[in-house]
Amino acid sequence: MQFFKDLFASLKKPAAEPAQTPETTEEHYETFSHEDLSEAEKANLALRDATQKSLDRHWNTVGVSENDVLGYAVSPSFMGGPDWPSTRQAYRVVRRGDSIIFATEGMSDPFDGVEGLGNGFEMELFIETADIPEHARGAVGDVEPFTRSWAFELLKHLTREVAYAGGITERLEKYGSMSFEIPGFSKSDYMCDQLPAHFVTEDDMTGMLLGAPEADFSTQIEDMPLSPVKLVSVMLITAAELEYIRSGGQNARNDLIARLKSAGFGPVSSLTRASVV
Repeated sequence: MQFFKDLFASLKKPAAEPAQTPETTEEHYETFSHEDLSEAEKANLALRDATQKSLDRHWNTVGVSENDVLGYAVSPSFMGGPDWPSTRQAYRVVRRGDSIIFATEGMSDPFDGVEGLGNGFEMELFIETADIPEHARGAVGDVEPFTRSWAFELLKHLTREVAYAGGITERLEKYGSMSFEIPGFSKSDYMCDQLPAHFVTEDDMTGMLLGAPEADFSTQIEDMPLSPVKLVSVMLITAAELEYIRSGGQNARNDLIARLKSAGFGPVSSLTRASVV
């Protein structure tokens, strides 16, 4: 199974993967083919491929999905990071008019080495925004510059916590939505330079809503090979809105969502909108 993990860490090519330097010394390399896999490994690979194709189909009804993903040369799970269902830990880029969507790619993969379960965490996270600096906005076919955007950095931080929790679908089903806050804003790589001051609290936190308000496209993918998958929206909220939730809990969060809807704000994150509280 370790061989299987190493060989199929990602089905799509990570855009940020560094070029390999050719070896100058003569060495022996053992080669493998699909036929070297066990029947269970072949079945898992087929399910993963079917999962990716379902995500491709869905995201291409929302916008235009880039062929390359933002990923890693080596899966973070091999280096002490949180485990995803498989070693494929990546992020897709979807162009939608003036907006860009960053979405996790791999949280809904079937679990490596485990049979009889559904499509991984049965969820993928996404954030949509038009407010990405020009230097961090790649041309069509070039996704690497997006790694230097506040939205991508925010999604990566959130994704790490969701992966440690093993997904959040049960809590979303119970509460309908969630709020989350990321510490250490002033020490971030890009968020601290790109987000306006009214999005950071006095104690150096950045807040967001998960799963609400509703997106203007379907966030439920039914045609997955094992089980339906939920696309969970991530919306950046202001410091005042985060403090409102802190002081009022679930009732305040529900009220904030209602106010955002009333003001015409969906889950698209805007750096220029005013606070609704």
